[in-house]
Amino acid sequence: MKNVKNMLLVGLAASSMLAPSIAVSAEKYKVCWSHYTGWEPYALLESTGILDKWEQKYDVDIDVTLINDYVESINLYTSGEFDACTMANMDALTIPATGGVDSTALIMGDYSNGNDGIVLKNGDSVADLKGRDVNLVELSVSHYLLSRALDKNGMSERDLNQVINTSDADIAALFVSDSNAATVTWNPPLQTVRNTKGANLVFDSSEIPEEIMDLLVVRTDASENFKKAITGAWYELMARLNTRGKDADELIAEMAKNAGGTEAEFRAQLKTTHMYFDPAAAAQVFESEKAQETMDYIRNFSFKHGLFGAGAADADFVGIEFPGKVLGDEGNVKLRFDPTYMKLAAQGKL
Repeated sequence: MKNVKNMLLVGLAASSMLAPSIAVSAEKYKVCWSHYTGWEPYALLESTGILDKWEQKYDVDIDVTLINDYVESINLYTSGEFDACTMANMDALTIPATGGVDSTALIMGDYSNGNDGIVLKNGDSVADLKGRDVNLVELSVSHYLLSRALDKNGMSERDLNQVINTSDADIAALFVSDSNAATVTWNPPLQTVRNTKGANLVFDSSEIPEEIMDLLVVRTDASENFKKAITGAWYELMARLNTRGKDADELIAEMAKNAGGTEAEFRAQLKTTHMYFDPAAAAQVFESEKAQETMDYIRNFSFKHGLFGAGAADADFVGIEFPGKVLGDEGNVKLRFDPTYMKLAAQGKL
């Protein structure tokens, strides 16, 4: 009997050596992005093969998807369809965070330094908005930019006829076709709008520097492997884009094509986008008092405009966490500015 048992054990051992190993499934994550100058590099992560390298390093499977409508991309993230999404700081606060989704600003991609603007026909100043309809993506950074411009010029939204909520996918075409158009938008639609006959740019984000941050926001409970992989891939790509030569030129040409414009137009948009190619510089933004001041301004603007919903008693409704400090309700922190992974990238530790 003992010999039979030994023979069975030997047979099982031999068969296990011959059988194919059972692979452990990689963690799967979904990232979405929408067209904007500072976010066009997300398409390059896959086309260059950079993402595949970092997926293998951290045993993750990351799907990067373009969503043509910006607000829809954030809504899909908020509803759980995606694990990460590109969005501006104000929208991260007023949509997923206010909606109860605990989110982390993982990558500080850029700030708008003229990439968002107010454009008019039949007018050459902010004062010429008085009594007019204004097309914009309501409750987005465009709405914020409009409010800041009006405030700086001694006006308010009461001086307008109305704000018309308009998809960013439609806004340029509507401006071109309207002889008395007024709109607030961002690049690349802003480029089209500005180039329309009779159009005048009357205010842009360079007049409020560092206030409109463009981020990659992820679910806070996403794994360390995912956060490290996507951050590592992003900054490897940034290093390539930040060089002069054929490689960077080819990548810029690819982004211009994906954005639907010419290379000259895309390069012009890059000039009004303060890109953070260096992860150390990007990490410092999240650790700065300036970022805290900006988000304090934004949360008060958001509450004043009803963006926190009827249940919010004051601007402290949502907690916003920075290294060593929380603005608002510490018991309801839903937006976190975390420089950890950018600092690891800067230190070469990813």
